[in-house]
Amino acid sequence: MEAAAAALNESGAAAPRLPAGGGNSSLELSSRPPAPAALNPWDVMLCVSGTAIACENALVVAIICYSPALRTPMFVLVGSLATADLLAGLGLILNFVFQYVIRSETVSLLTVGFLVASFAASVSSLLAITVDRYLSLYNALTYYSERTVLCIHTMLAGAWGVSLCLGLLPVLGWNCLHDRTSCSVVRPLTKSNVTLLSASFFLIFLIMLHLYIEICKIVCRHAHQIALQQHFLTASHYVTTKKGVSTLAIILGTFGASWLPFAIYCVVGDPDYPSVYTYATLLPATYNSMINPIIYAYRNQEIQRSMWVLFCGCFQAKVSFRSRSPSDV
Repeated sequence: MEAAAAALNESGAAAPRLPAGGGNSSLELSSRPPAPAALNPWDVMLCVSGTAIACENALVVAIICYSPALRTPMFVLVGSLATADLLAGLGLILNFVFQYVIRSETVSLLTVGFLVASFAASVSSLLAITVDRYLSLYNALTYYSERTVLCIHTMLAGAWGVSLCLGLLPVLGWNCLHDRTSCSVVRPLTKSNVTLLSASFFLIFLIMLHLYIEICKIVCRHAHQIALQQHFLTASHYVTTKKGVSTLAIILGTFGASWLPFAIYCVVGDPDYPSVYTYATLLPATYNSMINPIIYAYRNQEIQRSMWVLFCGCFQAKVSFRSRSPSDV
């Protein structure tokens, strides 16, 4: 979620400016009259990443909106994640455009706030999906109740509400435009601001880790109970259990590998460090929003079928699709 801020990171609305005497400084906003800005390759890569993110997730949002059948709590959560990632991708594109076309402190803060809110909503939606998967296994008999739907909607409302508040903080004054000594490696955010964002991420990551461990325990326990009922553990049960646990490890590992480097650097980094460090940790964080549609949407059989209908205008009955349950991993 801190990437949200970082995307506008050192880019800001004004042209990046390196202090005289060396390049060991984060990029910063400048209130001087606009000058022609040299194209930064890192900004280009962020823009390309944002374009890919926006295209991937726009397709997921379109499919979910297009298909009335995709209205279950699981797909509502996937739609929330895709929407957040879509906004994050658009934010990265707007950041690039405004950095090299319209350079102003107001635009900078608005773009930073937009990115913070979008990435925060993305991470929060991932947490909501994890909670939903846990509930679908822990309370399998009562999962498809009105109470579950209310719980899902409440989680999403809270996630987007908190994300919006985090995005508004720099816009409402929690920035370092008038006090450069308080700047973080993600200008114009302050050190205390990125510390809050990083702490929030670490908390969410630990909660997800705990829930996925509990999910693994439930899956293994179910496999053991089936084995006792059948008096032996078949090879198919072993393979299914191993595949489920491996998938969970890949999901959590991808999430952690994408975000942890940037979250850690936001805490330990110094604004005097070369800006390349911030870019190098921020770019992988954006890849998480690029991978999310593949993990949570395109692997789902219902979405695959809806894509077939959307692009081909027809559905061939001979093509077999198996609907996944919310607990499928």
